[in-house]
Amino acid sequence: MSKDSTETTGITISHPEDFPTGTLEPHYDLNEPLATDEAGIFEDITEEDRAHQLRARTFVQEDVLPVIAEYWDRGEYNLDLVRRMGELDLLRDGVDVPGMPPMSKIAAGLVAMELSRGDGSISTVSGVQGGLAMRSIALCGSDEQKQRWLPDMATGKLLGAFALTEPAHGSDSIGLESKATPVEGGYILNGAKKWIGNGSMGGITVVWARSDEDGAVHGFVVPQESEGYTGTTMKAKLALRAIHQAEITLENVFVPTENVLPHAKSFRDTSAVLFATRIGVAWAAVGHAQACYETAVHYAKQRHQFGRPLAASQIVQERLTRMLSELTQIQTLVMAMARKEEAGTLSGPQASLAKYTATRTARQVAMNARDLLGGNGILMENRVARHFADIEAIHTYEGTETVQALIIGKSVTGISAYK
Repeated sequence: MSKDSTETTGITISHPEDFPTGTLEPHYDLNEPLATDEAGIFEDITEEDRAHQLRARTFVQEDVLPVIAEYWDRGEYNLDLVRRMGELDLLRDGVDVPGMPPMSKIAAGLVAMELSRGDGSISTVSGVQGGLAMRSIALCGSDEQKQRWLPDMATGKLLGAFALTEPAHGSDSIGLESKATPVEGGYILNGAKKWIGNGSMGGITVVWARSDEDGAVHGFVVPQESEGYTGTTMKAKLALRAIHQAEITLENVFVPTENVLPHAKSFRDTSAVLFATRIGVAWAAVGHAQACYETAVHYAKQRHQFGRPLAASQIVQERLTRMLSELTQIQTLVMAMARKEEAGTLSGPQASLAKYTATRTARQVAMNARDLLGGNGILMENRVARHFADIEAIHTYEGTETVQALIIGKSVTGISAYK
């Protein structure tokens, strides 16, 4: 490059003295976190909870945001980030682990929020590893099983998956058809599963299957190297592209008795795991909404049109106000529900209401932010498009909007509309 040349936003200009630089795209700094807490919801959290939150935020700023857009774009799973999460105690979603300090429900929620503010795939890693796989073992496993698996899962040395959904049983997962046949020394599993995070990564999978013996749903811990276990990574996803999800087939997979979860005796036990993670999805939605809102604020201040920043426009200020209002509403909701969870008084319909409201609202914030950024809003480098897509995924998983509405509606009316 000659001494007379210059480079801006990836474009090299050989003769800048003759070039109208106003036609070039400026660099936008959109990743700086904002202390958005208009209602003072987070002012009185404990120092311990704050430390968890700030550790997650630092991880996002230093480790995630510099690289995640490229991994998301390529559909690649960055296991170095997963290992780093283990080092920082960001994987266990508040699950109690032998030898590790306790983590409050609020701390777990704040971590989920901060991780989602960075990226939906990264937050889903914690949701799958800690919220689903580890929690299944913590709630349904024996003391020996907890000692055997949970410490290595918490540090990221061992990846875990949670296999409930089947190709033909998503919202009606209670009707799952994967079967477990008792044999001498254990069980034989047969069936297929779909959308299984970490299901093809070489760790362990908590498989939920129906016993031929009693017709009830039971839980089984299956090493992924087991004979007859096949996990195939799903391709061409439009959301959560930086975590691998798998289709799984189980063909005569033998599970020894010591890998059967003794307290997973019915679908009610499965539901206890899902109940605990539903509020985590609501927290994640807040993180996505936060990312979209703060990106819109930064962009509105830095982007100039018609001789002034976008932020000087009345309609842009109204849009930002609407986004802030919506964000504040779901911040308030999830914190109220987290306090009820901490006190042991959170009900299933209340957890569903949190998930239903937070993901719906986050979609609105993301849609508004994407539109405010105009054409730049669909570029990966400008952050919003990734969150816009990932919110669609969290709006669906852990129970669709319709399923949550049916749970809430039954609580409101006393009438079940499932059938």
